[in-house]
Amino acid sequence: MKLRYTLSAVLAALLGNTAQAAPFSLDYIGQNIVASGTVFNGTTVGGLSGIDYDSANGRYLAISDDRSALNPARYYDLSLNLAQFNKNSAPGAAGVTFNGVTNILTPSGSTFATNTVDPESMRLHNGSLFWTNEGQRATAGFQNPTVREMNLNGSYVRDFAVPTYYNPSGSVSALNAGDTGIRNNLAFESLTFSNDGKTLYTATENSLAQDDALPASVLNGSESRVLAFDSVTGNAVGEYVYTTDAVVDVPNPITNFATNGLVELLNIPGLSDSFIAVERSFSAGIPGTGNNIRLYLTSLSNASNLIGVDDLDNAPAYTSMTKELLLDLSTLTNSDGSALALDNIEAITWGETFNGNPTLILASDNNFSATQFTQFLGFEVKAVPLPAAFPLFGTVLLGLGANGLRRKRRKMA
Repeated sequence: MKLRYTLSAVLAALLGNTAQAAPFSLDYIGQNIVASGTVFNGTTVGGLSGIDYDSANGRYLAISDDRSALNPARYYDLSLNLAQFNKNSAPGAAGVTFNGVTNILTPSGSTFATNTVDPESMRLHNGSLFWTNEGQRATAGFQNPTVREMNLNGSYVRDFAVPTYYNPSGSVSALNAGDTGIRNNLAFESLTFSNDGKTLYTATENSLAQDDALPASVLNGSESRVLAFDSVTGNAVGEYVYTTDAVVDVPNPITNFATNGLVELLNIPGLSDSFIAVERSFSAGIPGTGNNIRLYLTSLSNASNLIGVDDLDNAPAYTSMTKELLLDLSTLTNSDGSALALDNIEAITWGETFNGNPTLILASDNNFSATQFTQFLGFEVKAVPLPAAFPLFGTVLLGLGANGLRRKRRKMA
């Protein structure tokens, strides 16, 4: 699968943006799959919900969303050999090597107790690791979502100042009048930095309870919040709305579980305020894995900053982030022409050089399920030839289209 935009379309999309834009293509290299149940250094490998590339060491760092249930909360150091990736339906795992594992520690220096944390995304910046804890809204208890900095040895550095209206309050369902805060398992799944490193972004997978009557379904998308922090002070400085798609496939039966959400963001070097957004849709009971993964180009350049607005119903008319489809992974095929089976893709990073070009790497969270798998996908990123003055990522594509003005609306009773 190859995706390419014309330069004229890009320039039209970037009218008024001071950055120059270079279009690029994504060429599918192949995959590797690590079987569920794989053990490394006494830990069960799985739940890889965030990945980042350490270019200084040529390795990847991947955070596991194990809630200290199987093993203490942790992240892995691993290497990928993209020459071992292939387009076979049974690609093997020869291109994936786990090098180390590090426990994530509490502020007091201990490992997290069972079900007291839910790590989801992680980025390396200035020698520190920044990570999100999704929090919880369940009968077992409510936990506030957090964004934290830690040292490479897993020790705690600091918390970022998440606004209090993200904290879960009210009923477990998040569907009752007066409920506020995150929905269970639909909170801080993503993390990325601005290109200059001054701003850190996270986002909720779906809306806060007070913002939408319902989470995403086959009938509707959801208004996720993208939350921006000053990376030095740790204070929240911006909030923007990203509207997800509706669930792609109708579950079978229709009462089965289904969801779609914003599961990761990745900054686009050379283009400020713009990201690749990963949306993951899942529907139970349908043929195949039930997963649909789509990559979108999204920008907050013209989006309304709603910082401090605790309920979108209380906001004036506002403009959401733009989004334009970059790649629908359901179009990818194996070497024999069969459809690529996709697992629960939740992680994305720019990767190592391959054939002289940068790469984009995706990874899946297997939910520690015997019926799922830890999947790594590789894409070669190629720039359409431009004058030599433009480095490959000096400027990058932004999708066409302006997002319409969104207005506050009455929630369902």
